[in-house]
Amino acid sequence: MSKKKPLILVTNDDGITAPGIRHLINIMKELGDVVVVAPDSPQSGMGHAITINDNLYCDPVKLKETEDHEEYSCSGTPADCVKIATQEILKRKPDLCVSGINHGSNSSINVIYSGTMSAAVEAGTEGIPAIGFSLLDYSLSADFEPTTKFVKAITKRVLEEGMPTGMVLNVNFPKLTEKQIKGIKICRQAKAHWVEEFDKRTNPQGRDYYWLTGKFVNEDEGEDTDEWALENGYVSVVPVQFDLTAHHYIKELNTWSLND
Repeated sequence: MSKKKPLILVTNDDGITAPGIRHLINIMKELGDVVVVAPDSPQSGMGHAITINDNLYCDPVKLKETEDHEEYSCSGTPADCVKIATQEILKRKPDLCVSGINHGSNSSINVIYSGTMSAAVEAGTEGIPAIGFSLLDYSLSADFEPTTKFVKAITKRVLEEGMPTGMVLNVNFPKLTEKQIKGIKICRQAKAHWVEEFDKRTNPQGRDYYWLTGKFVNEDEGEDTDEWALENGYVSVVPVQFDLTAHHYIKELNTWSLND
């Protein structure tokens, strides 16, 4: 691989054969040397899970379309993919990790459940600039072409400008044509939640099981949020960090008499 080009690690949570990652790979090949390490099967909703009680396999993928780059199929989670890529596969630290393009939204509260974003965050913990890309279309036949110009523009700027250590970008695209997309908005994460219900059913053997359903509720009326941007035809970009400390509450906690 050329030393002059940036080394880009590509991963996702929908699996290595998903249309979203295939589209992302083609874009990244225009920007650098690409190595793909992605799950061998769908891992949506896995969050930041890692494999600790099972064997982890990572096998090279040899296809006609992979002749100009390396690909590996991993039996683990998206976070596992980043870990094994950086520790066992890559010869040097990547200049960038991109995850996606996810089939479905990872805006607002969804970021904490997302395998796509957890892969990006894992890269961030290792000091690698990272971006998670998601399209608000859950269909396997989703059209990813309208994202191309924006993915390329955002990726180029990250490669040129860099990012603070531990910072990653959560990028979501509305389900629109390229002409319909109004532009890119830098946003904060909207305050929203899921109202969840469990649909209780019984299998043929008479054992009860549950199927999770729910409704997404946006409580945030701000016009600076990712949800507002997406609803109004913009690509949303939210900076995310893995430091979950509620810094603003430390002073209040220090007033508690915890050592009495």
